[in-house]
Amino acid sequence: MLRRKIETVLAGWKASGDRKPLVIKGIRQCGKTYIVQKFARENYESVVYMNFILEPDKKSAFVGNIDVDTIILNLSALIQGSRFINGKTCIILDEIQECKEARTALKSFHIDGRFDVIATGSLLGVKGYGKKKKKNEEAEGQDSVPVGYETVVDMYPLDFEEFLWANGISDAVIDSIKSCFGKEKAVPDGIHRALMELLYRYVIVGGLPDVVNCFLETKNIELIYKMQRNLIAEYEEDMVKYADDADKPHIRECFESVPKQLAKENKKFQYSIVRKGGRASQYLGSIQWLEDAGIVRRCYNTQITELPLEGNSIQDCFKVYTTDIGILMAMLDYGTQADILKGNLLGYKGAIFENLMADFLCKSGQKLYYFHKDSGLELDFLVRFNGECVILEVKAKGGKAKSMATVLKNKDVYHVRNAIKLGQYNVGREGEVLTIPLYMGFLIKDNIADAIIPDIDLSSLTTI
Repeated sequence: MLRRKIETVLAGWKASGDRKPLVIKGIRQCGKTYIVQKFARENYESVVYMNFILEPDKKSAFVGNIDVDTIILNLSALIQGSRFINGKTCIILDEIQECKEARTALKSFHIDGRFDVIATGSLLGVKGYGKKKKKNEEAEGQDSVPVGYETVVDMYPLDFEEFLWANGISDAVIDSIKSCFGKEKAVPDGIHRALMELLYRYVIVGGLPDVVNCFLETKNIELIYKMQRNLIAEYEEDMVKYADDADKPHIRECFESVPKQLAKENKKFQYSIVRKGGRASQYLGSIQWLEDAGIVRRCYNTQITELPLEGNSIQDCFKVYTTDIGILMAMLDYGTQADILKGNLLGYKGAIFENLMADFLCKSGQKLYYFHKDSGLELDFLVRFNGECVILEVKAKGGKAKSMATVLKNKDVYHVRNAIKLGQYNVGREGEVLTIPLYMGFLIKDNIADAIIPDIDLSSLTTI
């Protein structure tokens, strides 16, 4: 049984006083259904579950009036043995993107307040769930998303810390790694070597739960690869089923071009690599679809190396990474996984470990940014860390980062004071550059301290 961080989110939601229906969205096969059912069984006297893909007849419960009493009456007739106990029942609406009426009904459940509702969806980020609105819906301004009446949470495949838990690494060991990172102290050799080996396994496996379980049970690279390819086939079926007709011919082409895009020295996404003569007007909607579905994430170039990164980003200049490193590995030639373990990848290894860093950042909820100038100066990633703009440079092997050194030497131009370099070495510091092992990448996130806005003394205004 895999331990997931989302369980803490679910527990916090249940413990809160005024619980809105919870909507969990994420890439297909990231473990949403399993974890929600497990949580409901452990915390409620009664669980009412329906999957709108496997049980399309359940959609009829939400047709017509969507007040809670009517819905409960309909579900009671459709689901034999279902029990609806005030305050003790959890209703799970799985694959809710297949029933927009059920999504609309979440408002009714929140206002009613008798039952806890958890909805999950693999393609909730995809506009319109892949189906165009009818003209009468557009005219009436109808929208299936009950804004203000639901709590939306993103769920990802296992991150590296969860992967460590799955491999039996204790919290005490992980806490010691976090301490070494915070204190900039070398990790003991035994732990360091073991973590590097586990990192290589994470690279070839990724974090999709079925693949992780296959790895834990078999350690068989061929079986792992076949399972990854099967999951990719499911994603490609979604591209055909849910995408708008205009985008369907192009989404798969964009997706399959990702490994080629990352093989370039300048990894900026180029439509001509998708297809000769390709243009942004043909493919931009396809990339948006892949991103909304949680399969890829764009990494935007910034105009300057300053905060806020989003405000300085260039919207039509970006790289594309897979959100889960295992997806990229499965898109490469069979045997690449074994090459990773043997260290035989030569040039392409840099692209893999850059995508690994993107995996770390995505799964901690961060957006992706990099910096590139026509002169050739390029920084792998820029992040907000400890309240400032910090460079991240990923080195699959040892080596100097010339662009990073140039930026740090010219603080009056670039306004960057610190950098973090990740590679196959232990923790250390070289002036403004903190060097850390690749496996510490999951620890790079900005811890925003709780800040209270001070009161203003308005007493002098009362005398006017």
